[in-house]
Amino acid sequence: MSDLPASQPPAVDPLVPPSAHVDTAALIAAIRADLTADTEPRAARAVAVRHLATAKASSNTALAAAFTASPLSARALVAAQARLTDGLVETALAVAQHLHPLPNPTEAERIAVLAVGGYGRAEMAPHSDVDLLFLTPWKITPWAEAVIESMLYILWDLKLKVGHSSRTVADCLRLGREDITIRTALLEHRFIAGHAPLAAELGDRLWSDLFKTTGREFIEAKLAERAERHKRQGGQRYVLEPNVKEAKGGLRDLQTLYWIGKYLHRVPSSAGLVGAGLLTAEEYAQFERAENFLWAARCHLHYIAGRPVDQLTFDMQVEVAARMGYRDAGGRRAVEHFMQDYFRHATRVGELTRVFLTELEARHAKPEARLKGFFTRKTVARGYKLVQGRIDVADAGKFLSDKLNLLRAFEEALRSGYLLHPNIMRLIAANLDLIDDEMRDDPEAQRIFLDLMLKHGNPERALRRMNELGVLAAFIPEFENIVAMMQFNVYHHYTVDEHIIQTISTLAQIEREELVEDLPLSSSILKAGVNRRVLYVALLLHDIGKGRPEDHSIIGAQLARRIAPRLGLDEEECETVEWLVRYHLLMSDMAQKRDIGDPRTVRDFAKAVKTRKRLDLLTVLTVCDIRGVGPNTWNNWKAMLLRQLHGLTTDALEGGLEHINREKREDEAKAALRARLTDWDEAAIRHECGRHYAPYWQGLTTETQEVFARLLHGLPDNEIRIDLHPEPARDATRAAFALVDHPGIFSRLAGSLALVGANVVDAKTYTSKDGYATPVFWIQDAEGKPYDVERLPRLTQMIDKTLKGEVVAREALAGRDKVKKREKEFRFPTHVTFDNEGSEIYTIIEVDTRDRPGLLFDLTRTLAVNNMQISSAVIATYGAQVVDTFYVKDMFGLKLHAKSRQEALEKKLRQAITEGAERASA
Repeated sequence: MSDLPASQPPAVDPLVPPSAHVDTAALIAAIRADLTADTEPRAARAVAVRHLATAKASSNTALAAAFTASPLSARALVAAQARLTDGLVETALAVAQHLHPLPNPTEAERIAVLAVGGYGRAEMAPHSDVDLLFLTPWKITPWAEAVIESMLYILWDLKLKVGHSSRTVADCLRLGREDITIRTALLEHRFIAGHAPLAAELGDRLWSDLFKTTGREFIEAKLAERAERHKRQGGQRYVLEPNVKEAKGGLRDLQTLYWIGKYLHRVPSSAGLVGAGLLTAEEYAQFERAENFLWAARCHLHYIAGRPVDQLTFDMQVEVAARMGYRDAGGRRAVEHFMQDYFRHATRVGELTRVFLTELEARHAKPEARLKGFFTRKTVARGYKLVQGRIDVADAGKFLSDKLNLLRAFEEALRSGYLLHPNIMRLIAANLDLIDDEMRDDPEAQRIFLDLMLKHGNPERALRRMNELGVLAAFIPEFENIVAMMQFNVYHHYTVDEHIIQTISTLAQIEREELVEDLPLSSSILKAGVNRRVLYVALLLHDIGKGRPEDHSIIGAQLARRIAPRLGLDEEECETVEWLVRYHLLMSDMAQKRDIGDPRTVRDFAKAVKTRKRLDLLTVLTVCDIRGVGPNTWNNWKAMLLRQLHGLTTDALEGGLEHINREKREDEAKAALRARLTDWDEAAIRHECGRHYAPYWQGLTTETQEVFARLLHGLPDNEIRIDLHPEPARDATRAAFALVDHPGIFSRLAGSLALVGANVVDAKTYTSKDGYATPVFWIQDAEGKPYDVERLPRLTQMIDKTLKGEVVAREALAGRDKVKKREKEFRFPTHVTFDNEGSEIYTIIEVDTRDRPGLLFDLTRTLAVNNMQISSAVIATYGAQVVDTFYVKDMFGLKLHAKSRQEALEKKLRQAITEGAERASA
């Protein structure tokens, strides 16, 4: 086998152990030693595969061990993976040529093997595809076809995922003109083995005949491709489970910059972007840091999954963070520290892209970047100039001579409607040290900052850009801690800083009267007039205490006490901001975790807010906060609860707290029901009004009480009557049941609902004086929409079977009460609290834990077997976390006062949660 060519060993990277390298010459020699002149082709391939597989496994084991020991050395790993693949490809070609010898090859019988795409860039993750181009001078010959086929069989037998094409130089040029994806792959071609002059010819022809004259076309195609990719990935970089390759701010964005730079300037590597003037040395250092971090995350994903995976799902985030050396610290989990770094790098990638593209615009005369149309064009203030339709500084020295200009630039951008030019952004980012205590205490700086939020109608644009450039954290140093901070749960869709900007954006939309239909209450409050300075500053600071071991509302209020005066607010405004930050969760908690039909709930809330002014401010802040959590978080159910709580509290504040009492509510409710039952005789109405206890009249709407009156009317003891009615205004379906009461009925109904896929968002149950149960549930389907009335027959059948004992809910739920794999890493410590002050006649038991389909059934069953009578259940869901609140009495109709009984019940509730969780994760 003397015709097998020798190969030089690859260059050694100090971070990669020698055992990870494939010595091609030694490998060829070993294969040569095992072959004889009469070895059959199939057997020869098997010999080659055996040697190559051993070398591949040995190298991959060494690379995996080296990367585990040095988990951030991604550049070394991806280059080493490419070199390993080079060795395998080169040896495979040599074996294939040996199997198909040509003593006197003609000019047509030449072949060059080239790497293209990521492999051509010499960047490969552990399970990346191997993209090959087989290049021939003219139409492929039978010899070349046989060599390629043998070579591919060898590579496939090595379990490599090979993408390949066989083309001539002319084919490459023709197809590259027609298809931008092929052109991009060819841009990154790299010669591996075979006839080198052929590869050189391809390179020369590509640059002279194709790339040289199509720069603008390539740029536009790549930017359009990038925009479409971002759209597919969610449209913004703060997605919960980002794709490290394809997402906004991911590896593909950096590669796009390199592709464009290479296409225009033939730079041999991304470092050449500096020499081409497209990035500064400092910006390229950021490019490298982001690229290395993203590659590290991607490589760890491949190792964990054992296959090509690029999505940082929740479960993967935890494992990647651990592999990259992150640890729990400062009251935050390792995964949260890791994802904060991820989002910071993604933000830097966005900044680099903006700088890069603006530089390209300058060179290629792209259209002006404007937010406003031609006819609303404004001139820019003195000291600024327009460059490509963006604001730039006229004189950097003069600009920096007054440090307030670092804030004025953003004011000017909002005033004029122009975007900031990357030149001025670079200048600001490089001089953040000018933002010092003296500047923070300057009344003019405070005025500018407040005006950015209050004056121009689109504060989110200025705040987002200030945040990305570090200005926001420089002006409010306490803000730095929450920049790019991710909260590891499925509820919060954005990082903390982006969530804050989203809430302020929502407030601005309400002020612009864009959400009158969606948010009529908040719109009317703002139209009537509130202190806007207080509201905007409170939103800016409401989550500033996040990421610390202590309660973020308490820490946030302490920070707000220091920050609000620095923003120019007077003493009364500072006090209100502090109160709003401290209690920014109070209204949503009261509305979603308490029974607002209980008069004590409203009275306690009214006592906390004290004034109508604070109530209105807190209402708007709460609405903005919930809407700013993420898409689809706000719904009609939450809107209804908040409107109801605001209305009842307004009555209490204006009419006096004594206005909210049980007797008054009961009399009003009975009168309202009488007005609806016009087709009933007086005796029947008197019977209906006399058969229910006081809580029934206070806890249900008149419409629901009418439904129950008609269900109960003439109800036989052996019948269950059901009324299923969608309530679009609540985004839920009301399911009302009337039947003879017996122990555990509420729990059995909850189990039946879980078995038919109904998600309970609120529930109440009452027992009449004559022994009938009137439980009512508000239910949604798995998508958070009202439960379909057409599914009533199945629901009725399931309830009937459950009550008869034909279906045991606990057993039936065991197979379907599963926690999704991607959500298994969420940690929600269980908290059980007992409150005897929040209601006049009930003990309130609040259970805060991880959600799952059978949880409500498990909890209500535990309460039932421990002789607790459930009056109402309020369910508040926050992604994978749930807070179930139960209003209960004991079997004697009394509150649960004894500490020993509370502790015993808590133990049993925790046991039910633990056992259910074990079933769900089995």
